[in-house]
Amino acid sequence: MSTTATMTDLRNLRVDQVGGLCAPAALRRVFDEYKRADAGESELDRAKDDAIRHVIARQEAIGYPILTDGELRRRNFQESFSEAVAGFEVPAEDKSMEGVSLQPYARAEQNFSAPGPAIRTRRRVVERLRLARNVPLSEYQFSSKIAARPVKVTVLSPDRISQRFDWQQSKAIYPDMDAFLADVVKISRQIIGELVDAGCRYIQIDAPGYTAYVDKISLDRMRARGEDPDENMKRSIAADNAVIAGFDGVTFGIHLCKGNPRTIDPATGKVMPQWHREGHYDGIAERLFAQLKHDRLLLEYDDERSGSFAPLRYVPKQKIVVLGLVTTKRADLESLDLLRLRIDEASKYLPVEQLALSPQCGFGGLDSISIPEEDQWRKFERILETARQVWG
Repeated sequence: MSTTATMTDLRNLRVDQVGGLCAPAALRRVFDEYKRADAGESELDRAKDDAIRHVIARQEAIGYPILTDGELRRRNFQESFSEAVAGFEVPAEDKSMEGVSLQPYARAEQNFSAPGPAIRTRRRVVERLRLARNVPLSEYQFSSKIAARPVKVTVLSPDRISQRFDWQQSKAIYPDMDAFLADVVKISRQIIGELVDAGCRYIQIDAPGYTAYVDKISLDRMRARGEDPDENMKRSIAADNAVIAGFDGVTFGIHLCKGNPRTIDPATGKVMPQWHREGHYDGIAERLFAQLKHDRLLLEYDDERSGSFAPLRYVPKQKIVVLGLVTTKRADLESLDLLRLRIDEASKYLPVEQLALSPQCGFGGLDSISIPEEDQWRKFERILETARQVWG
């Protein structure tokens, strides 16, 4: 495969990445100082600029055809929306991470009802939402100027936004979820429209919420709130499609996963996997894969928890499935033979011409546990090596 990508190649890229990258050591050091009030906002901003220059240069050096800024300006990937809008209640304190499990290979999620940032926790609104600052646009404007290859940007799915909206306490502002999502779609389209005007031609929608529809605990929570999960999913698919409608010449991907927490194994000191949800794609694939209008489906497939490749049989002919076979939750490097075998297994359900390869999720970011940075780059090099062997 070519190591460069023109705008017309983006839909058919054989390799991809999800967005978040390990924060370089220099940025982590300044960020720790910032949290202790030993460094100021301007110093942190300069460290972010330097870190983004660093990760873009590393991506280009190994020949990656599509780049990201590593989401290194964000503390959490969901800030693409939560930090862009005004209207959510802003708690005085953040207790959302209290009591989170530290056990490896276990479910680990924060208390969504505790005080905490919007979207990361279920917050009510105090006024109708409005776009205050186009966060993805400002990110793209910086990274695209220093990159020699196309830069992709991640934007949050209406499905995730709706699941983290406390509609019961917000009826004075929005009488129902349809009214709320109408504003979410309008704002998201404005964010995307401004990105497109700035030259961005690959936009990824982060939609980890869809796996809630196969996760028993998540389904029980919806029903306990008086929601119909089937109606929630129907509404979300329509909203996600409305967000991307009419942007000709732009490649849209949508990323589905079951959460990306990591912890440190006390016995070995190594980074180990956790997750937020359980369940396989089988229960939602026929409906979701066929109805979503996105060009590329980025799917988590890095371990047995992902289930089989059988649901890929529901993917329409025109779509590309990006197999997230390379884990971001352990430093161990996947073998070339294993990756080729897994792609071969997937091709029994979807032609290899409709497949691509990527990490299973983001590698971490500014405020999270992540594997060592050099292990991350080795994984990207292995992805490129595998792609050359499989697709030529």
